[in-house]
Parts: sequence; structure tokens; C-alpha cells
Amino acid sequence: MRKLDQYLIRQFLTILVMALIGFITVFIIVDLFENLDRFIDNHVPASLVISYYGYTLPWFINIGLPMATLIATVFSVGTMVKRNEWTAMKSTGISLYRISATLIIIGVFLSYLSYEFEDKLVSWGNEKRFDIERKYMKKRSRRSLIRIKKTLTDVFLQKQEKTHISLAKYNVRNASARGIAVVDLNHGQLSRRVDAKTMVWVDSLSAWNITNYSLRTFDGAGTETHVILSEKDTLLTLNFTPEDITQQFKSPEELNYAELTERIALLKENGVRTTHWEIAQHFKISFAFTNMIVIIFGIPLVVLKQKGGLSFGAGMSVFVIFSYYAFIKFGQSLGYKEILDPLLSAWIGNIVFSIGGLLLLFSVRK
Repeated sequence: MRKLDQYLIRQFLTILVMALIGFITVFIIVDLFENLDRFIDNHVPASLVISYYGYTLPWFINIGLPMATLIATVFSVGTMVKRNEWTAMKSTGISLYRISATLIIIGVFLSYLSYEFEDKLVSWGNEKRFDIERKYMKKRSRRSLIRIKKTLTDVFLQKQEKTHISLAKYNVRNASARGIAVVDLNHGQLSRRVDAKTMVWVDSLSAWNITNYSLRTFDGAGTETHVILSEKDTLLTLNFTPEDITQQFKSPEELNYAELTERIALLKENGVRTTHWEIAQHFKISFAFTNMIVIIFGIPLVVLKQKGGLSFGAGMSVFVIFSYYAFIKFGQSLGYKEILDPLLSAWIGNIVFSIGGLLLLFSVRK
């Protein structure tokens, strides 16, 4: 069995690397064509474009690894079936479960590597990539942000470590916000706090028009010295602009697990809803397990049909992986709408496909 394990592992890893390289190549080519006008319009030099895709590479590897893992599972097991090696193994008493155990152990190892890789490199690469977009692709970055996501939710950012801003919702197109809390610090001590129901940026005056607000000032000891409460609107100069929000706001993809945990705790202290951030935090772990789950699902695909199993498994693997990703997005959308708990919304895809894969594995001939 040791030789069989070595043969299976070698065949699996060879196909995995080849498939992963193929997926990454496709991702880079497609993304390059999509962003080519942005690079040209902003006169981005070729060296910076290379750096941009160097930082994007970890993300491409992360999203392509589950696809490559499923392809490697289907073709490594399917090749054994096609060569009648699977028939020979069954005749000697080797069951499908024995082969599955080897591949599942590989899946557990890949899942661990995927989590560490995402936590250490993917979030770092995303941060560098988004920094390039903010600094060198300004002509199109804001329009792209509007096209992709018109409204930011649960925004929290700092300006020069003196101003802490939290917004329940921010509309990029008209530079308006709801659920505002702005805290100003002076040498680490609270000096002013502004809370408002809504605010809109007035570009001609370079000020914010806030409504239904409270304005509190504090002395050096943190004692409240002056309070203004009003349901009317007023113009107020704050220490940030709409550009600060769109440029300095970090998405969950730019933060690792520890940073997300810290950000969630900070948001909760400021009374901001953390649903989106919690889903992103749980998803960092759940997505890593995708590599193990697709192996469980992929093994029975090629032995389900004795004739044409490899072609059937290859076709079904494409359907399975895209269905899996669609179900993951569906679960996240239910979490964003607060229909499901953040933890369940991040894991529901894994739960459903794990059960489906195990039922399929137990139902095929061993």
C-alpha cells in the first residue's frame, strides 16, 4: 500500500500543479484584458503592472486551488479507472475508502496550507494591489468602485490617528452617509464626538451637511463640557472628505484573521454593525476547507459510471465547482441580509456539499 499511496500522491500532485498553473494563466490573461484600459488611461508603467499582478498572484492561487484540487482528484482517480488499475485493486480487496483516505489526508493538508497562505500572503497582496489602484489608477478606480459596489456598509476608518469615523452606510455616488459617529482625539484623550443620522458632502463648500445630530466637546480630563442637540441640519467641517473614505477604507480582503478580529472588536465598541466583517472572518476558515470537500465530492464522480467515468467526472467537476461557488455566494448574501447567522452563512456551502459528497461516496460501489 505504501507504493500505491506514493503512486497516487505523485499523480495527484502532478495534475494539481499543472491545473493550478493553467487556471492562474487564464485568470491573469482575463484580468489583464479587463484592466488594460485602466492601465492605459492612467499611464501606468509596465514595471508597475508587473508588480500589480505579482501582488495579485496569491489571490489567484487561492481561488484557483480548489478548482485544481477537484480536477486533480477526478483525473488521478479517473486515470486509474481508465487503465483498469481500479479493477485490479478491487480484486485484491482494496476498497474505495482506502484510496479515499489518502486523498482526504492530502485535502486536510491542502486546507491547512490554504488557510495559512490566505492569512499570510493573500490579504497582504490584496492590500498592496488595492494601494496601487488607489495611487496610480485614480481615473478609473472610483468609477469602478461605483460600478461594483455603490454602497459601503459598516465603514470604519482612522484619519491621522486623531479622528475615528464609523458609518453604518456610505453611498459612493452621492457622497452621503447614514448612522455617523465621528470621534476626535487630542493626545489620546477624547476632545469631540459628533453623532448624526445622515450627512451629505457639499463640494462647493468643502463641508458636510449633517442632520439630526449631537455635538459634544470634552476637556482634557474627558469631562463633557458642551452639548448641542438638534433635529435640523447644519454645515460642519470634519477632518475627512469623501476621498478619504473611498481611498482609506480597507475591505475585509485586505485584512488577515487577527486584523479582522481586532477590527470587529473596534467596530462593536463604536456601536457599528459588524455583520459583513464577521462573515468575512468566518469565511477565511470555511473557504480553506473547500479543498478537502471537493476531494470528497470528486472521488465518487469517476467511479459512479464504469464506462466513460473520466469524461463524466471531468464534466461534472466543472458543474460541481461552479455550483459550489454559487452556493457560497448565496449563503453570504443570506448572511448580509441577516437572514442567517454570520457563522452559518459562511459555512452553509461547506455543510451542504460535505453531506452531498459523503452520501455520494457511500452510495457508489466500493
